[in-house]
Amino acid sequence: MNKIFIFTVSALMSLSLQAQRQWTLQECLDYARQNNITLQKSRLQQQQAQEELKASQAALLPSMNLSSNQSMGYSPWKDAGIATVTNGQVNSKVDKSYYNGSYSVSAQWTVWNGGRNYNNVRLSKLSAEQAELTYGEQVNTIQERIAQLYVQCLYLTEAIKVTQAALETARQNEDRGKTMVEVGKMSKADLAQLTAQRATDEYNVVEAQSQLANCKLQLKQLLELTGEEPFDIAVPETTNDMALESIPALHTVYERAMEQRPEIKNALKAIESSNISVKVARAGWLPTLGMSAGAGTSTNSLSSNAWGKQMKTNFDIQGGLSLSLPLFDQRQTRTAYNKAKIAQQQAQLDLMDKQKTLYQTIEGFWLDATTNQQKLRASMATVESEEQSFGLLQEQFALGLKNIIELLQGKDKLLQAQQNMLQSKYMTILNLQLLKFYEGELRIEN
Repeated sequence: MNKIFIFTVSALMSLSLQAQRQWTLQECLDYARQNNITLQKSRLQQQQAQEELKASQAALLPSMNLSSNQSMGYSPWKDAGIATVTNGQVNSKVDKSYYNGSYSVSAQWTVWNGGRNYNNVRLSKLSAEQAELTYGEQVNTIQERIAQLYVQCLYLTEAIKVTQAALETARQNEDRGKTMVEVGKMSKADLAQLTAQRATDEYNVVEAQSQLANCKLQLKQLLELTGEEPFDIAVPETTNDMALESIPALHTVYERAMEQRPEIKNALKAIESSNISVKVARAGWLPTLGMSAGAGTSTNSLSSNAWGKQMKTNFDIQGGLSLSLPLFDQRQTRTAYNKAKIAQQQAQLDLMDKQKTLYQTIEGFWLDATTNQQKLRASMATVESEEQSFGLLQEQFALGLKNIIELLQGKDKLLQAQQNMLQSKYMTILNLQLLKFYEGELRIEN
C-alpha cells in the first residue's frame, strides 16, 4: 500500500509539473520549426533537390561499364575436320561441347550536346535553392499563423478576466438586490432582472473560456502536439504602451520585405531558371559530340591455345568519336522551345503578382495597426469615463436614486468599452508584430 501511495503521489506531481509548463511565443515558433509535419515534408523536398543536383553534376562525367559473358554450347551433329569461327578466331578443334568467355571494359562521354548538361546543372542548383526558399516560405506562413493565434489567445485571456469581473459585479448587485427586496426597497421583478444579468454574465464567462480553449487547440495542432499533452501559453506583461509605440513607415517595411522575403527571392530564382530552360530547349537544334572507348578479350574451349594466351592474343582496344546532328524531330524541339518562352513570361508575371500581394498584405497590416491604435487611444478615455460613471451609478443605486435599468445600462456600457479597448490593444500589438516580422523580426517579449 505504501508503494502504491508513493507511486500515485509521484505520478500526480509529474502531471502537475507538466500542466504547469507555459509556452512562450518563441518556444512555439522553435518547436513548430522542428515538429510541424508540413515543414518536415518540405525538408525532404530539399533533400530530393540536393540529390537531383548531384545527379546533374555527375552527368558531366563519362560513364564506364565492366562486362563479362560466359556461355556453353553443344553441337550434336558437328563433323570432324570442319573448322569453326568463334569470337573472330578460327578453331579447328572438334568438340561437341564447348565453352566461350568474353571480358570487356567500355566508356562513353558526351563531350558537347549544345550545353544541355551544363545548363541542367545550373537548373538543378536553382531548384535546390528554390526548395530552400520554399521551406522558408512555409516557415513564415506557419510562424505568422502561430503569432496570430498566440495574440488571439492573449486577448481572450484578458477578455475572460473582464467577463469574470463583470460576473462578480453582477453577483454583488444581485446580493444587494436581495437585501433591498427584503427591506422593501426593490420589487421582485427588478431582482429578477439582476438575476438574469448574473446568469448572462456566467454564460459570457463560459463562452469566453470556450473560445480560449478552441484557440489553444488550434495552436496546439500547429505544433503537432497530441491531445493527451497538457498545453498552456505564457501571458506576457502587455501594456498599452506596447500598442502605442510608433508604427514603421509603410514604404520602409515594404522595401525591407522585398529584400529578404523568401517568396520574392523564389520568384526571382524562377525567372533565372526559366531563362536557362530556354537555352536547354534551344540546344535541341544543335549537334551532339560524343566519345567512346573500350577494351576486351575472349576465350574459347575449342582453341588449341591456353587460356592465358587466348586472353593476350584476343585482347583489343577500340576508340571513336560520334557526331549527331538533328534534322527532323517531329517539331519536338520547337514545341519545347515555345513552351520554355511561355514559362519565362509566366515567371515574370508571377514575380509581379507576388510583389503586388506582398504590398497589399503589408498595407493591410499597416492600416490595421494605425486604425486600431487610434481606436485604443479613444477607448482608453472611454473606459476611464465609463468606470467613473458606473461607480457613481452603483452608489446612487444603493441609495435608491437610480433604478435597475439605468444600472444595467451603465454596466453594459462599461463592459463594451473594456472589450473594445482590449480588442484594439491586442489587434494593434498583433499588427505591429507582423510589420516587424515582414521587416525580418518576429518576437513578443515574455
